[in-house]
Amino acid sequence: MSGDARDRPAEGRPQDRPDEREARLTLRDAQAAVDAWIGRFEEGYWPPLSILARLTEEVGELARELNHRYGPKPKKPDEPEQDLALELADILFVLVAIANEQGVDLDDAFARVLEKYEVRDADRWTPGHES
Repeated sequence: MSGDARDRPAEGRPQDRPDEREARLTLRDAQAAVDAWIGRFEEGYWPPLSILARLTEEVGELARELNHRYGPKPKKPDEPEQDLALELADILFVLVAIANEQGVDLDDAFARVLEKYEVRDADRWTPGHES
């Protein structure tokens, strides 16, 4: 498949940086880290719709960068390339903030969604080679 992530270098993926394995966080760790950071401020978590607006902003930044890299819209000559990993991490931070504000355990939710995809899409795609 053209443009497939498997066809591109795996730069930035933690599994490809063995020296950083110990620095990996679980979703539960990420939730605790975001909660600790937000807890430092009197304002605390924003209301749900404000956090959603922030998520939309962050997804827009990712969309802009991907459109510049792979779409028909080139960057302006003076516009720097953004760090795709940080754009994704910004989205993750806001998603974790939403989960925390709503009392969602992301470790549990993510395990459930993987199971859902495993059952629902078991025969949907052509099996690949196991590595």
